[in-house]
Order: sequence, then C-alpha cells, then structure tokens
Amino acid sequence: MRYERSGIENGEFWRLLTGHLVHLGASHFALNAAGLALVWYLVGDAFTRIGWAWVALASIIAIDSGFWLLNPGLRWYVGLSGLLHGLLAAGLVVSATKERKEIVLLAILLVAKLAWEQLGGPLPGSESSSGGPVVVDAHLYGAVGGLFAAFLAKIRVRAAATI
Repeated sequence: MRYERSGIENGEFWRLLTGHLVHLGASHFALNAAGLALVWYLVGDAFTRIGWAWVALASIIAIDSGFWLLNPGLRWYVGLSGLLHGLLAAGLVVSATKERKEIVLLAILLVAKLAWEQLGGPLPGSESSSGGPVVVDAHLYGAVGGLFAAFLAKIRVRAAATI
C-alpha cells in the first residue's frame, strides 16, 4: 500500500493515496496521530469539512507530483507527515488575524523547520523516533500544496464577498 514508484509505474495508482495512510510501525503512527491532533487543536476551525478535504487533496497531489517529478530516485514513502504539513500551512494562512498573533509565530516556526530540513536534513531524533527514514521533501511539498489550497480559498472568499 505504500507509495512505491515501481508499482505506480506498473499501474498501481492507488499507491498515490494509500502511501499517505500506511506507516513504518506503531511509533510512526503514534507520532502522526499526535501531529494530526495538534493540527486540529491549533487550526481545526479554519475550514469546513469540505474545505479540509480540498486542502488534503491539494497537499497529496503536491506531494505525489513532487515525488514523481522532482525525486525520481525516491523508491518508496509512507506516512501522514507530508499531509500534516499541508494541513498546518493552510490552517495557519486562513487563521492568521490580528487577534491570533500566535499564528504568525507558528508560521515562522513552520518555515524555519522546513528550511532546516531542506538544508540540514531531518530534525535530530526524528528518524529514531519514527522507526525509519524521514523524507523531508514530503513536508515541503505538502506545505506548498496546503498553501496553494489556502490561497485559493482566500481568493474564493474575497470573490464571493464582492458579488
């Protein structure tokens, strides 16, 4: 069920979705579940259920496209962390208001984390706690997909307000 390039090349397109749902093991699943709970706590009210589904879809498309086009050497991937970064990025963009100044700080921390991972690799301890390799590009691609979805949502809301 994991994202596996050779399987996808052979027509197993479901792997583009299921790869984000399977995990390396119990500790990896627990970390991702905790991450999902944290995202929900921080920005869960940013979108409706349908809105969150669109953000998730945009993030998954961005991750899979990024893997396929920019990481041709990546043979396999599992986990929800890329999608979590997309959900968080989208939620932060939509939740940023004058009243919620902590959102700006969280956005800065997210950008700093993504920059660290791109320049220095996984955060210390993340591979040992998850039980395997961390594909940091999934985090970046997911965040880009989430940002894209959030900006589309903001444009849609502004357009609707002017009608």
